[in-house]
Amino acid sequence: MRTALFITCVNDVMYPGTGRAAVRLLRRLGVEVEFPMAQSCCGQMHANTGYRADTAKLARHFVSVFGDYDRIVVPSASCGAAPGEFYRAVAEQVGDAALARDAESLLPRIRELTEFLTDDLGVVDVGAYFPHRVTYHPTCHSLRVQRIGDRPYRLLRAVAGMDLVDLPAAEECCGFGGTFSVKNAAASGAMNGDKAAHVRESGANVVTAVDNSCLMNIGGRLVADGTPVRDLHLVEILARTKSDGPMPGLPVVTSAGGPA
Repeated sequence: MRTALFITCVNDVMYPGTGRAAVRLLRRLGVEVEFPMAQSCCGQMHANTGYRADTAKLARHFVSVFGDYDRIVVPSASCGAAPGEFYRAVAEQVGDAALARDAESLLPRIRELTEFLTDDLGVVDVGAYFPHRVTYHPTCHSLRVQRIGDRPYRLLRAVAGMDLVDLPAAEECCGFGGTFSVKNAAASGAMNGDKAAHVRESGANVVTAVDNSCLMNIGGRLVADGTPVRDLHLVEILARTKSDGPMPGLPVVTSAGGPA
């Protein structure tokens, strides 16, 4: 089975450690993952903003780059959902029947990372070690579009040494929404302030999610508020093992769940 990693723009430009962690984890689990160098943007921002012709151009490129792979693994529920959300509709709007057909055939092969681990590989315990207090934010796309359910929780609960704590009002949006945070800054800021407050309430030292875009939004607010909580993509937690030891700069928890 040929497996490709679609890293996404945000990760490629701003969070390269997420891509490296994904490759490290998948290889540890026996997956020979490929990284097509021609990959580009999924087009979600363009579609959300009404640039249909530009979205169609990016959709054609996505299909061309990933069309020969059996699985396309995406460490982002937001970008992983974009082909299903937009490609067929955009293809029909621009009158490209071939694109609509090709995009539709590609959809069953796209997997959000936690979905690939639990469903395709059939693993929950990936051999991770992360002795820190963590809370999980279910992003809007993971919760409402990709509907990945409790897969991230199952993976996190199996991480050795971790103290996984509940996030109050977890299902509330962080306020990012791509261009929403730019066009509706006041509403976005209020939502983000609530989310940051809930992270503080959880008592966690790390907030994790499957989308770095949302973590960037939450993490930025935490820094602005002077809150010493680190934002870290879920795959960067899953990629760590006992040989890596605790993550520098983070309090270590004991087996009883308290700081060492």
